[in-house]
Amino acid sequence: MNDSKVRTRGLKAVMAGFLFIALTTLALALGSITLATWLDRPADSIPLEGATFTVRSGDSAYAIARRLREFGFIRSEPLFRVLLKARGLEQSLKAGVYEIRPDMSGSGVMDMIASGRQVLSRVSVPEGAGLDVVAAAAERAGIATAANFMSAAVDTALLTELDIPETSFEGYLFPETYFLPFEAGAAALIRMMVATFRSRLAVLAPESTALSPEELHRYVILASVVEREYRVPEEAPLMASVFWNRLRIGMALQSCATIVYVITERQGKPHPSRIYDRDLQIEDPFNTYRFPGLPPGPISNPGPTALQAAFRPTASKYLYFRLVDEASGRHYFSETLDEHIKAASLAVKPRSQ
Repeated sequence: MNDSKVRTRGLKAVMAGFLFIALTTLALALGSITLATWLDRPADSIPLEGATFTVRSGDSAYAIARRLREFGFIRSEPLFRVLLKARGLEQSLKAGVYEIRPDMSGSGVMDMIASGRQVLSRVSVPEGAGLDVVAAAAERAGIATAANFMSAAVDTALLTELDIPETSFEGYLFPETYFLPFEAGAAALIRMMVATFRSRLAVLAPESTALSPEELHRYVILASVVEREYRVPEEAPLMASVFWNRLRIGMALQSCATIVYVITERQGKPHPSRIYDRDLQIEDPFNTYRFPGLPPGPISNPGPTALQAAFRPTASKYLYFRLVDEASGRHYFSETLDEHIKAASLAVKPRSQ
């Protein structure tokens, strides 16, 4: 065999090798494109109304991919993981609650979780809520555990940061509906609530911005008591007037709401169906029947009605009020103890069932 034939055969072999490699590469590329295209089609099992998917702190990319497939939100777990790695997004997936739409492809889901475009968690705090109620709401929304919230609510550094010269944030957490990222943390929620408290109070009572922290605290305490006392909004300024009048003449505040606070939130007992004489003797600084002046701190987080009432009490000489209609929550206000006692006859008896 001559050299030319050997060279010809060698050249054909090299060309065949190149052709094989080229065809294999093309097949792999086409296969990858096909697989990627297949993955980019929305999964058939995503509900028409959409769904939510939660990524928790510490979840690995593999765990996220597995759960996405288990819920039927992507077509293939292995391919999702391969593309995740190819795009360098394995360490970029962010904790949160995400909205999965029925038209969302696998890569769309991937991009959303990597960018952190999540559904915000909703925290609704009712007027008059105590710290424990706010903590429970934060936990239900996935913002923070109740224990972490309670710890943050008395955190000295956070109190200093937000310029609250007290031992807790009780009274300064404005009751409202808030939207935060999932697992945003207790401090983030507290910062938002305190900022809302200040901005709303500045509108309700502009003069509050000129008060010292100590002066403001007195109003917040009184508002927190009014919050737990009133049932009919238009009576809140009258109740505030009664309490300010009592304080002005050195009379005990004598708020039943503070007794309930002592029993339920300081002693941890169930809400009493009624208050007995023995309850008025409880040795506790928040018992405003035994200890003169305002209680040591707020007993709730007051809403706009109670806050405005504390700053804008009705001008009156009233020193007493008595519930006279359980159904409507209305009270009778009087200036003297004699009138107050006689008002008992005005009470509307509840209808028998």
